[in-house]
Amino acid sequence: MSLIIGQQTIPLKADQDGVMRVGETQVTLDTVVHAFDQGHTAEEIVSHYPALKLADVYAVIAYYLNNQAEVHNYLRHQQEEAERIWEQVEAKADYRAFRERQLPISRVIENVLLIVECSSAAEWLNQLQRLPL
Repeated sequence: MSLIIGQQTIPLKADQDGVMRVGETQVTLDTVVHAFDQGHTAEEIVSHYPALKLADVYAVIAYYLNNQAEVHNYLRHQQEEAERIWEQVEAKADYRAFRERQLPISRVIENVLLIVECSSAAEWLNQLQRLPL
């Protein structure tokens, strides 16, 4: 009995914005590559993103390892595009007004989180007294 070796397709698809998605999921190539570069195994990646199939993650990692220059160029382009879009968003007057309204709320949330992280009642009271009311 002989083993038939055929070509496998890489489970990557570009969405309408040109973002590469893995398999039939919304998980991006960026996400899988970043997790892999951080030292996560294919099994760990699937455990964090259960929509992914293990075989798809292995195939994407193999593609990445065999085409690192192309993948890094794609990732660099995606980062540049994200930065460009973010600059456009931040330049809008309504976004600046939104941020100015949200800033006091963000400070309150940060202070509440500090209080929640306290390890004792005395530390909790100390943090509570520091809140700008």
